[in-house]
Amino acid sequence: MTAQFHPHRRVVLLAATALAACGKAALAADPYAASPFRKLSPADWRARLPSESFDVLRQEGTERPFTSPLNTEHRPGTFVCLGCGLPLFKSRWKFDSGTGWPSFFTAINGALLKKTDMKIGIPRTEYHCARCLGHQGHVFDDGPAPTGLRYCNNGVALKFIPG
Repeated sequence: MTAQFHPHRRVVLLAATALAACGKAALAADPYAASPFRKLSPADWRARLPSESFDVLRQEGTERPFTSPLNTEHRPGTFVCLGCGLPLFKSRWKFDSGTGWPSFFTAINGALLKKTDMKIGIPRTEYHCARCLGHQGHVFDDGPAPTGLRYCNNGVALKFIPG
């Protein structure tokens, strides 16, 4: 006769509680997990966005450099995600990087999610809007003080709100 393992009810309850806590912690780490923007289909996004913005935000494309009117935007205000309106950057964080895309040295805390991008064969850090997961651009470590970072953003993925 082989011995069978019968976990004590307390052990099972403790394990279930621990798993539930992990699930809550993961949800707390992503405050936008339940965002309705994450449930939109590609057809819904295509209907909501200009074609160039759809290519960037939903298909991780890149706009041509020096084509965005936001390159010359210098008024006080906030740059928000064109897809969902989440504030991403304050205008006082914008600088002229000479690259042809709107660039910022920092972002609003919690507004961006990052991942490694290997599309061109070398690792780059790609970032997306935390609420709708729309692709915004890439971040590099060649920016100005105080952060030394350059958030190189596609202008067609942003909307400027003066104020």
